[in-house]
Amino acid sequence: MNRDLTVGKPSAVLWKFCLPLFGSIVFQQLYNIADSWVAGKFIGQNALAAVGNSYEITLIFLAFAFGCNIGCSVLVSQLFGAKAYGSMKTAVSTAMLSSGAVCLLLMLVGILGCDSLLRLINTPAVVFADSALYLDIYVWGLPFVFFYNLSTGIFSALGDSKTPFVFLAVSSLSNIAVDILFVTAFQMGVAGVAWATFLCQGISCVLAVSVVFRRLKQIPSEGKTALFSGQLLGRFVVIAIPSVLQQSFISVGNILIQSVINRFGTDIMAGYSASVKLNNLVITSFTTIGNGISNYSAQNLGAGKLPRIREGFRAGLKMVWLICVPLVVLYCTGGRALMKFFMEDATEAALGSGMTFLRILSPFYFVVSAKLVADGILRGTGKMRQFMTATFTDLVLRVVLAFVLSGTAFGSTGIWCAWPIGWSVATVISILCYRRGQWNANAEEPSETLLPENASL
Repeated sequence: MNRDLTVGKPSAVLWKFCLPLFGSIVFQQLYNIADSWVAGKFIGQNALAAVGNSYEITLIFLAFAFGCNIGCSVLVSQLFGAKAYGSMKTAVSTAMLSSGAVCLLLMLVGILGCDSLLRLINTPAVVFADSALYLDIYVWGLPFVFFYNLSTGIFSALGDSKTPFVFLAVSSLSNIAVDILFVTAFQMGVAGVAWATFLCQGISCVLAVSVVFRRLKQIPSEGKTALFSGQLLGRFVVIAIPSVLQQSFISVGNILIQSVINRFGTDIMAGYSASVKLNNLVITSFTTIGNGISNYSAQNLGAGKLPRIREGFRAGLKMVWLICVPLVVLYCTGGRALMKFFMEDATEAALGSGMTFLRILSPFYFVVSAKLVADGILRGTGKMRQFMTATFTDLVLRVVLAFVLSGTAFGSTGIWCAWPIGWSVATVISILCYRRGQWNANAEEPSETLLPENASL
């Protein structure tokens, strides 16, 4: 059901809207967790290392899908908040067409260049073949990844966070079952893990896209809706490209960090692969809540209700900090048991390295979550320059420090220390940029994206 995020108490609105998003990303991460769990438990530690190694490259492709998701979602949110329904429908079809073209180009790159990327990150010979096999299958499923992400972005833009939650809950649980079936009953190895994900994501994509178009038909609009608009494409690109660059550079940075980790051998690789899945579950969940805050901010920007944006920041901050408390306690005290969930006959070196990673990073979830709330508002209101500045600062610091600290007596522990340093500096930048927004009493800069009174084309 569509929901207007411009009315009601901001804290209540955000809780109702963001909690299903939080649940959705938990199930989204189950796709990756299921792959790692099945690989580690039913195939072996080398298979777990191969899937984890491949995951860093799949993040490059996901970066483009995520950027298209954000560009479409923010634009549709602004038009929905302004009640410019005809332009909103055109924005959806424009985003679908342009994102499809990007997807085809990425498939070509993936088919031709995955082996080169694996060599670039110093993939050990013992896991190279399985990593390449996993990636080859993944690339053919990219259209499902792209159009599913676009669909979830549109649902969120319309204030509906429950529908994608239902899709993900069903498909993720199905993915676990199919993973186990393909690996244990059919003895398909790493290929079975990849094909299970391909199949379940494909079904989710088809269902989500069909529901999106049926939902859009139910929204009244005057006259015939154009299929494509160059003007709306420009607005889509202004938001999408910085988001793509953000995620792409983060993915490239993760690949560089992975190349440093690979120098320490398969034990450290396996420990990192298991622990980073747990970390990514938290960070991606906070990012998704930030995306929900982007939709909230964009709708209120379109409706001209700027004070609600400031109230939304405070409510969002309370929300993520409340979620941080049990997660930090869980990872610091129970991280070892959680990592064993991914690994069969795990070595002490792998478990110890992963546990060190979690204990260093998890207390700083309070810091990075505040950044992601502020980023959500910056992105939703079109302040992409400020958003990118904070993101790149974090990335550059993490990559540089990972290389520098790994060469000291700290070894692999030095790599883990790069995360909290980058997060802390970037959080200061994001908060300062948020405080200078036009929704604050002491704002110093005008709005960059306020819609005109007649927002339709």
